[in-house]
Amino acid sequence: MKGTRITYSPEELAWIEKYSSLPRREAYAAFIKKFGRADVSLDNLTALCKRKGWFTGRTGRFAPGSVPANKGQKIPYHPNSASVRFKKGQLPYNTKYLGHERITKAGYVLISIGEKNPHTGFERHYVLKHRYLWEQKNGPLPAGARLRCLDGDRQNTDPSNWEVRLSRRPKRRLGFPSKL
Repeated sequence: MKGTRITYSPEELAWIEKYSSLPRREAYAAFIKKFGRADVSLDNLTALCKRKGWFTGRTGRFAPGSVPANKGQKIPYHPNSASVRFKKGQLPYNTKYLGHERITKAGYVLISIGEKNPHTGFERHYVLKHRYLWEQKNGPLPAGARLRCLDGDRQNTDPSNWEVRLSRRPKRRLGFPSKL
């Protein structure tokens, strides 16, 4: 009955501790055969062993150096599956190439350029298109300067639509409050 305490004799506890390294089902079957306890279930025996810290020694992981059961066997496959597998050199359908553009949540256009990404080391990375085009035409922006959109359309990346504005206040670093 659920919630009823099951008591074990010292002889039963000693036997369970001695055979606790057996798989639980085998230990349970042997326990029932030896002691004839119909009131003890497999779950009861497992819970007792866990409470007492009597573990089987099994972790459920393969030991280092163990040989897989299917080593040397060919993997069965359906012959029609060969037509849908990746071929050597094939790129996925969603590959983004050099020059790919996307729009940010703020409405700015980003473009993929062929410069090494300073954060990941990848061969290309995304930059703001309006700033990239403006710097191509006018040179690099001065330190502390920003580009301001003249017509209000952030997706209009024509360099004539952007003007340089010097920041009135220094850029705030994340995590550090600005001085008042």
